[in-house]
Amino acid sequence: MASHGTVQRPSTTSPSSPTLPTTHPHEPKDSTPRVRIEFSLLFPFNIPKTAEAAAARIIRNLGYFRLYYTLFIWIILFITLVPKRKLSLIFLVAMTALTCSYLALLRLVPADSVAVQYKIIDRRLVLALLVIATMVELILTRAAIHLFVTLACVTPVILIHSVLRVRDDLCVEEEACAAGELVPLRNQSDPKLSDSV
Repeated sequence: MASHGTVQRPSTTSPSSPTLPTTHPHEPKDSTPRVRIEFSLLFPFNIPKTAEAAAARIIRNLGYFRLYYTLFIWIILFITLVPKRKLSLIFLVAMTALTCSYLALLRLVPADSVAVQYKIIDRRLVLALLVIATMVELILTRAAIHLFVTLACVTPVILIHSVLRVRDDLCVEEEACAAGELVPLRNQSDPKLSDSV
C-alpha cells in the first residue's frame, strides 16, 4: 500500500521493557544514597584528672574567656553601685568609656605603626594602668567595700568556671598528652580524618 506522502516519525520515548522494576509513587526519584547524620551531645564541663591539667585549663580559659569574665565582673560591680554610690558609678562608666576608646583607637592605627607602638608602650600595660586607676577612683569615692565584695564573690565563680569548662575544639580524653587536653578533637574511626591530621 502506498503511504500517500505521509511519513511516520520515530517515537521519542523508549518503549518500557517488562524487565525494569516499577517504582512506587511515594518513593523519591533521587537514587543517590542518603548520608545519615549522627548527633552527639557533648557536655562542656568536666573535672580535670591532674593538677597540671587543671592549671593548664585555667590559664587557657582565662585567656580565651577574658572578655566575658571582665564583662561579668563589670556588670556585677555596676549592679552593686547603682543603689547608693552614684558618683562611683559615674567614674566607673567614664573609665569604661576611656578604655573602650583606647581599644577602638588601637584598631584604627595602621598595622605597621602598631608594631612601633607596641615596642614603646605595651597595650597590656595601658590596660593594667586603666584598671588600677578605676580601682583607685572607686576607693577614693568610698566604694571600696563594693569593689572588694564584688571581687571576692566573683573571683571564685570565675575560677570554678575556668577549671571545669572544656573548650569545644579540644579532646575530652586527657590521657592523650602530658599536659592534658591539648590534642585536637577528631573521630578515631574515620580513616580520612586520621590520615589528614
